[in-house]
Amino acid sequence: MKLLRYGPAGAEKPGVMDGDGNIRDLSGVIADVSGDNLGDGALAKLRGLDLSTLPTVPGSARIGPCVGAVGKFICIGLNYADHAAEAGMDLPAEPIIFAKATSAICGPDDNIEIPRSSVKTDWEVELGVVIGKHAKYVTPEDAFDHVAGYCVVNDLSERDFQLHRSGQWVKGKSCDTFGPIGPWLVTRDEVEDPQNLAMYLDVNGHRFQDGTTGTMHFGVATLVSHLSQFMSLHPGDIISTGTPPGVGMGQKPETYLKAGDSMELGIEGLGIQRQSVIAG
Repeated sequence: MKLLRYGPAGAEKPGVMDGDGNIRDLSGVIADVSGDNLGDGALAKLRGLDLSTLPTVPGSARIGPCVGAVGKFICIGLNYADHAAEAGMDLPAEPIIFAKATSAICGPDDNIEIPRSSVKTDWEVELGVVIGKHAKYVTPEDAFDHVAGYCVVNDLSERDFQLHRSGQWVKGKSCDTFGPIGPWLVTRDEVEDPQNLAMYLDVNGHRFQDGTTGTMHFGVATLVSHLSQFMSLHPGDIISTGTPPGVGMGQKPETYLKAGDSMELGIEGLGIQRQSVIAG
């Protein structure tokens, strides 16, 4: 299934994509695409629906973040071998973990705001993993039982804030609009192998990132298991799993976003995001 949320920001309703590419309204069935509605049992009930009986949503509706009421937005740094090489850094012995404020979350096609005093706003297409079942001390072998599905994430970053303004990376990762997710939460049964998905990101029509999840250093199962050793993962939590090469910081000369730019990014089978960049 391709689950989504549509409508005005802050007032999104749950939806599902039918086989003809139409959005069907789920608000008479579930309150939101979040929390307890992401477990295997709840998803099985949704799969059993006759989607043709649900109201059709106008194609002009805004698509919001594909998951609501996100509790944790956890990101993994330097998780692609080719991206680490681009950054001139060694691959870590254990996953590099940092947090992104949930207030950064926005819809997949919402405008991206350049923060005030920003000089190095960067892009990163990433595979997002959405937790569907409470995970604590799980093994890699059992990790996928705790995954509801996957989505596209643009892990936007202000590199000067992140690397030169003291403290942890979170201040360079958490600016408003720095976490577009969606358009869809694609349930795990529709993703045969999350470690074999093509991904790309264009800025102003130029392809900067052209990679695959196959070059991840730590795969999805390892990441879910590893994180669960240090914190409980709850339904609706999102793990953003790292980015392939081609970020602005890795260009020669370095290249960063500015007001008036546009981005398009996507992951095989998970949909496409399109964003305009504006001054914050």
